[in-house]
Amino acid sequence: MRTRTSVLTLSLALALAAGPLAAPAFAAAPAAAECTMNAPDAKALSAALAGLPNADATAALVRVGGCGGSWRGSAGVHDLASGRAADPDARFRAGSTTKVVTAAAVLRLAAEGRIDLDKPVQRYLPGLLGKQFRPVTVRQLLDHTSGIPAGDGLGATFEELYAHRFDTLTPQRVAASAGAKEPEFCPGKQQHYLNINYTFLGLLIEKVTGRPYASEATRLVLAPAGMRDTYFPGTDPRIRGPHNRGYQRVERADGTTEFLDVTEWNQADRFAAGDMISTTADLERLITALFQGRIVPKSRMKEVFAVPTGVTGASYSAGGLQRFEIEGTVYWVKSGGRYGYNSAIAATEDLSRTVAYSVNSTDAKSTDANPVVTGIIMAAVK
Repeated sequence: MRTRTSVLTLSLALALAAGPLAAPAFAAAPAAAECTMNAPDAKALSAALAGLPNADATAALVRVGGCGGSWRGSAGVHDLASGRAADPDARFRAGSTTKVVTAAAVLRLAAEGRIDLDKPVQRYLPGLLGKQFRPVTVRQLLDHTSGIPAGDGLGATFEELYAHRFDTLTPQRVAASAGAKEPEFCPGKQQHYLNINYTFLGLLIEKVTGRPYASEATRLVLAPAGMRDTYFPGTDPRIRGPHNRGYQRVERADGTTEFLDVTEWNQADRFAAGDMISTTADLERLITALFQGRIVPKSRMKEVFAVPTGVTGASYSAGGLQRFEIEGTVYWVKSGGRYGYNSAIAATEDLSRTVAYSVNSTDAKSTDANPVVTGIIMAAVK
């Protein structure tokens, strides 16, 4: 029961967040004698994907790895019209897993002496935060303790957002709208997970490097990790390359249900907080390379797992990850949700278990745990 409760808590948190696969050479996994993880439960994982497509998801792609062995699986359909099988190597909108890339890029720039984590962001981006804000450090942006409120968007409901799905809202406008509001709380006193923190971090990366966020994130993180199928679309509403279609379930006034195709959507306002397009193989490469110290220098790796102390209920680290403990095993997790797509990466610090998945959820921004996601997680952490 304790295991199920912990996993359901993790599943809900993932819901709220909201690969030919030529992998680079990874360091050797722990020797078999050192491994305390069971082999992935192939039967349970297969069962978690059974029955797709259904009302909750149209497709799912899963990769489980670690010292106990690996498992790969996919289910569902590429699109509802044709009904052909889902592409297991498909690209998808990775949503807020983008934050792990952004945090790693900032930590690399800090190691190079180009960013000081304990200096106010006002020093790097003068005028973006109003005078009503006390100094907000770069570290407080990384771990969501800044107190900066959410910026303006293109709507509050799915219907409003869908009507504007091809419009461009720049991250500069989002940040400026947030900076004109009143702070939510005094910096460092609370932790509130919000995209706006990483919008500011993306602008910070651009300011100190003089180059676009996408270029620097690719140079600093994607390239070292070998993430060749991952990119940042900017204002392009399409998903380039092979991908499975994403849908949003809509209940009509007459009681009928419609599945709207939401695959094409301009995500420019998500920026460094969530516009990345990736694959499950590349997300697995990301978490593996990061935890092996191949992206963030060893001298900065402690920051990846640094959850702020003295902040009640804090669980997010300066590495853009959230800490979960399940039956004594600590997992570091980051999920993402954009309409039509839910995804996540998770791993133990020693990489004895890694998980990467994409689920084409039909209500990806729901505050309820998706049953397909829950089933994958429960099977993956056994």
